[in-house]
Amino acid sequence: MLRLRAASPRGGADGVGLVWRVGATVDGVFSVAALVPSPPVLVPELGGAAGVADGGEVTALREATLDAVRELARSAVRWIVIGVSETDRQIASTAVGTFRGFGVDVRAGLSAAALAADTAADPGLPLPVLIGGWLRGQAAPDTSTEARLLAADTPGARALHVGRELRAELDADPEPVAVLVVGDGAATLTTAAPRYFDPRAEAFQAELDRALTAGDRDGLAALDAPLCAELSVAGRPVFQALAGLFVDDPSRPRVETRYRAAPFGVGYHVSVWRPGGER
Repeated sequence: MLRLRAASPRGGADGVGLVWRVGATVDGVFSVAALVPSPPVLVPELGGAAGVADGGEVTALREATLDAVRELARSAVRWIVIGVSETDRQIASTAVGTFRGFGVDVRAGLSAAALAADTAADPGLPLPVLIGGWLRGQAAPDTSTEARLLAADTPGARALHVGRELRAELDADPEPVAVLVVGDGAATLTTAAPRYFDPRAEAFQAELDRALTAGDRDGLAALDAPLCAELSVAGRPVFQALAGLFVDDPSRPRVETRYRAAPFGVGYHVSVWRPGGER
């Protein structure tokens, strides 16, 4: 079980549109990360009536996600996307993909230059990279993005180390670089969920949401990989890498949660993370 400090909600209905603030600001080269989920329905062309309708769950999720990504754009013109794939991979900013495999040929590029060059779309680009590229194009078209992907079975200690090493790299970079973490929670929350229903999923997702909202680095580092696999928590490695970005800071990160809900039986969490201040 995760033991978390209480956070104070600021406006909005329960679970959606909340801003939970934990910690204080701190100066530093690395200044911001955002966590977003990866449902293709974020792209209006892929959502059918649900994707284009005004109001409703999809619109709330999309607006919260774009709002979080705009926070990155205010701080940096270079981003690194962290996501999950079958194997460890690094993907350069020259990459272009397509959502054709999800029903519509919507192109997504990791930079404006790649799209302008009419680069052939890679049909095998992983979903987190497609989502990151699409969000970049919508919220910050002048941004250049690269992707670093972790294998789905990455051990927790290694995922944490990846985040720690990335933080050291970014702190040493003279230019600001933001991090976009793309990952989903449990996909077993209802009978309509992609992996059907698991009675353990609701309590697990609640604890995961609290850990993410509180910036609980220890709680995220301790996520049980076998249990996460059983509950289809695809984002487990990147949640731990996100914790690793802040693990050596003297205090918890300052987190603003923009959305947490499970509209399709999958736990989605949108938040903006910044280094915390001194204790």
